[in-house]
Amino acid sequence: MKVIGKIAAILVLLYLAVCILVYFIQERLLFFPTKLPADYVFSFREPYEERYIRMNDGVMLHGLLFKTNTSKGLVFYLHGNGGALDGWGEVAATYTRLGYDVFIFDYRGYGKSGGKISSEKQFYEDAQTVYDSIKQFYPEQRITLLGYSVGTGTAAMLAATNHPRRLILQAPYYSMTDMAKHHYAFLPSFLLRYTFPTYQYLERTKVPVTIFHGDQDEVIYYGSSAVKLKPYLKAGDTLITLHGQGHNGMTDNPDYRAALVKVLE
Repeated sequence: MKVIGKIAAILVLLYLAVCILVYFIQERLLFFPTKLPADYVFSFREPYEERYIRMNDGVMLHGLLFKTNTSKGLVFYLHGNGGALDGWGEVAATYTRLGYDVFIFDYRGYGKSGGKISSEKQFYEDAQTVYDSIKQFYPEQRITLLGYSVGTGTAAMLAATNHPRRLILQAPYYSMTDMAKHHYAFLPSFLLRYTFPTYQYLERTKVPVTIFHGDQDEVIYYGSSAVKLKPYLKAGDTLITLHGQGHNGMTDNPDYRAALVKVLE
């Protein structure tokens, strides 16, 4: 019995150690930035402008504005949790071909952006500051908010607290708490410092919402949006299932592109 007790005590200590570790390294588990040198030159076919936007604490975030000759409006794009604008900027062509300018920025610690992500509140405040900067050049009724993967929660927050034309979510999650329960059921949810409650913001969003999700998504499980988020959509909002689509590469999916034309117009 003493041996069993010692083993149990060791297991409890190991579990507590894992919980403490997870609490303090959440940024490393959630965000996977690629850094770019300040003099990095992008090689996109579409014309673009580099923009630097100062945050409330003085940190500068870097973004790219892709412009068309006759703009129908702007797609304000919040990208996923890995990489940087050297890769994410490739998505701009999908929207510029349809006549829309595209603005996409790197989060703290990504690409040419300074600082580092330290809290959910900071993450939201940064996004709002960048959005406010862009509103000086594009009226909100011409802005489409578009979030991909980890960016969907923040895109939903911006849609709920501002007045854009519409909201598009690619592979969204119900909440980061729900995602943690799905993948790491053994961890208590109170450890999470990043909850990103997408469902709460959708409930408050008055603009049209379109959700795209692949039924073969191996990262953000399909039921997160198809089952759990759908009740929070209002009349006129749409959930579009992309059959056979995994988590990555959705922007290149022919069914996504065909549906996108109708959504934007």
